Amino acid sequence: MKKLYGIFAALLFVSLAPAASLAAPTDPAPIEAIIADIEYGWENGDGTPFREHFLDFEGARYFESGGQNVGLEDLVSHHVEPEKDALEFLSLDFANIQVHFEGDFAWALADTLVKGKVRKSGYEFDKKGHQTFLFRHVDGAWKVVHTHSSSRDRRKD
Repeated sequence: MKKLYGIFAALLFVSLAPAASLAAPTDPAPIEAIIADIEYGWENGDGTPFREHFLDFEGARYFESGGQNVGLEDLVSHHVEPEKDALEFLSLDFANIQVHFEGDFAWALADTLVKGKVRKSGYEFDKKGHQTFLFRHVDGAWKVVHTHSSSRDRRKD
């Protein structure tokens, strides 16, 4: 009977080992690197980091201060890339990044500072706010599935 329990325990271990090895990693560094790439993409009007790190799926929506983009191509083609020509400069800083994990799902919170100058009107903005990123671990990599940012004018002291 002891031998039967030993065999059962060994089979259970072997059957669970692959599942354990497929668990999503909980190191925040890859997610922080993705966020840094996204920051670069916004500042430079470069859609490449978005196409690399965002999961492109039907129903994807990205919110920014009351506006939204539906789908990855809408975000990149109608928001990220056009801003390069519309703005003289854009400076974005994601700070105080906090990453949380739950299985193959993760979310990150960040404080944001956004500064820029609109080329056409000369209007300069200086905003402060918060950003939320939602991630899924897909095919061995973390992918952004949703973002939401909200900011307001910084108070002048």
